[in-house]
Amino acid sequence: MIPYEKRQALVGYLFLLPWLVGLCAFVLYPLGYSFFMSFHKVRITSDGLGMKPVGWDNYKYAFLQDNQFVLMFAAVLKETLMYIPIITVFALFVAVLLNFRFPGRMLFRAVFFLPVIFATGQVLTEIFNQGAGGLDILVKYDVASFIQYNLPKFWAEPLLNVLRAFVLILWYSGVQIIIFIAGLQTIGRTVYEAATIDGASPWETFWKITLPAISPFIVLNMLYTIVDLFTFPFNPIVSWISWNMTNSGTGYGYASALGWIYFTAVFLLILVVLGVTKKFVFTRER
Repeated sequence: MIPYEKRQALVGYLFLLPWLVGLCAFVLYPLGYSFFMSFHKVRITSDGLGMKPVGWDNYKYAFLQDNQFVLMFAAVLKETLMYIPIITVFALFVAVLLNFRFPGRMLFRAVFFLPVIFATGQVLTEIFNQGAGGLDILVKYDVASFIQYNLPKFWAEPLLNVLRAFVLILWYSGVQIIIFIAGLQTIGRTVYEAATIDGASPWETFWKITLPAISPFIVLNMLYTIVDLFTFPFNPIVSWISWNMTNSGTGYGYASALGWIYFTAVFLLILVVLGVTKKFVFTRER
């Protein structure tokens, strides 16, 4: 007696049911519980977690008294704003090269993606500690001193941090390169053939055809890069939240508040990027 459309919808929901159960049990419930704890002073007692309501005190403490968190967040934000264009432009450049037909193309694509597979947080940390993640030009030509002397400290330190981890940051471009290659392959060859017949140069073809066509993929890669960088293994805010979680003076309640402040800031940054880039995204008529 159930209509056909509702039966089809029911089948779809049945397939989604395992994911919905996992989402509620392992994502929504922990998120809601952490938000609840952010308004409490959480103590670990012999009887379990003891919670004392403190209202917005944890959030006020983060901005008004925990100066280290504010400084960390400002530094991470500045470095992320520098990383985003570097990774996006590098990934686009490599993707355009790897989109050409040449012998061994699949091998080169695999080489650029291998660091994403093998470069775990521990591996990256060890490479970075050995000083292999930066550029030799910083030491050879004393670029660090030049930057510190000519730029204000507010921008010099984030820029030097970016250059010191420049190689490792480029290793994180594997996923972005694949996304760009997928976007480039959605552009029909007939469009390029028509542009060539009209006398367009490769430079003009890139700016008039390629770049507008992959503009949605540029925005997608920017969003992916933002999320990826804010969970980067060297991110000091993540370490600071973990430290406060086990600290007897702050505990789970304050750490939860820091996590929600961090999440809100990242979410707002994503909304800003979407709002700014919306008018630059090219949509194809079907």
